Amino acid sequence: MEFSLQDSIIKILGSTGFVALGWGHLVMILVALTLLYLAIWKKFEPLLLLPIGFGCLLANLPHSMMMSTDEGGLFNFFYFGVRHEILPPLIFLGVGALTDFGPLLANPITLLLGAAAQIGIYTTLIGAVFLGFDLKEAGAIGIIGGADGPTSIFLAAKLAPHLLGPIAVAAYSYMSLVPLIQPPIMRWLTTSEERKIKMEQLKPISQTVKILFPVIATILCVLLLPGVAPLLGMLMLGNLFRESGVTARLHETSETHLINIVTILLALAVGSSMTAASFLTAETIKIIVLGLLAFIMATAGGLIFGKILCKLSGGKINPLIGSAGVSAVPMAARVSQKVGSEEDPSNFLLMHAMGPNVAGVIGSAVAAGVFLSLFGDVGMAGHAALEPVPAALASIIKP
Repeated sequence: MEFSLQDSIIKILGSTGFVALGWGHLVMILVALTLLYLAIWKKFEPLLLLPIGFGCLLANLPHSMMMSTDEGGLFNFFYFGVRHEILPPLIFLGVGALTDFGPLLANPITLLLGAAAQIGIYTTLIGAVFLGFDLKEAGAIGIIGGADGPTSIFLAAKLAPHLLGPIAVAAYSYMSLVPLIQPPIMRWLTTSEERKIKMEQLKPISQTVKILFPVIATILCVLLLPGVAPLLGMLMLGNLFRESGVTARLHETSETHLINIVTILLALAVGSSMTAASFLTAETIKIIVLGLLAFIMATAGGLIFGKILCKLSGGKINPLIGSAGVSAVPMAARVSQKVGSEEDPSNFLLMHAMGPNVAGVIGSAVAAGVFLSLFGDVGMAGHAALEPVPAALASIIKP
């Protein structure tokens, strides 16, 4: 086949992305550039927002052959790890390897602060239903209140994959904005005297207790909520690598190389899901607003319960550590330290705040397990499997 110079030029121009570039692509490219700006110049969660932003950029350049929905596209293989619950649990493995559960074990009452902060999840579930989302979508949106990106992605991929992009962006955006969103709420809900409270030094925890905790917690939680096994199981395995003292190489790999690689793949996959068709909708605006309200409610819930514990303990617990009940580890704990030190530079709350911070990670994973049991296929399959049991038991005990 012969082509004239004019035909060749027309064909080359017709194959460029400029021909297919629409307003939706332009808007999403602007969103991607905004995420890159926040990551690079504002340093808001750069390890996540930078690859998410660049993934969004690549996915919205027409004919780039990178979109996750294209069969055989590079991002399609990355997204496989999200869709089949591979990447989020591996992130939890790294988080477990990085996290010291000692502050939680030294002061177990802080577990209640982590639980109180989960109120943001459940109130957002109600709000999402009120705005017209079904129960599966509302459950996936509600987890944003836990300020836990991997858990939000994990649950969205199972309950509402069509909302994965906006849910992930909302979760990670609010995680990165913890230092901006939380302090005003903390100052509003606590008094100067409360913020000055100095807590007693934490008692040391033996290695035996640190080893037994992830094992016992896994058994109890997974038996109660089987759907939480991928997240909580990997979190506790990573922590066992850390505390056992016999897996130094696995611990080092989990907390460094593995989590870094998985973060790149997960963030690019999430960014690639942010196409104009899935992101530029009224639902996205609702999710962004609900996510902010969820985060505010979670912070307030932890602080209010912190004030209650402060009264019950005779002023021995600083309510500020309640705000760390959201699971943005360790950023939320650092914010508690920062606000406390503003009132009294000699006040050190960081390690105390790590207790509810770790509890928040566990709490958001448990909440995801509850939603999977209630609204997901796990719960439906479980109910189906249990149906014949009473009849079988009846046949055994029948006289």
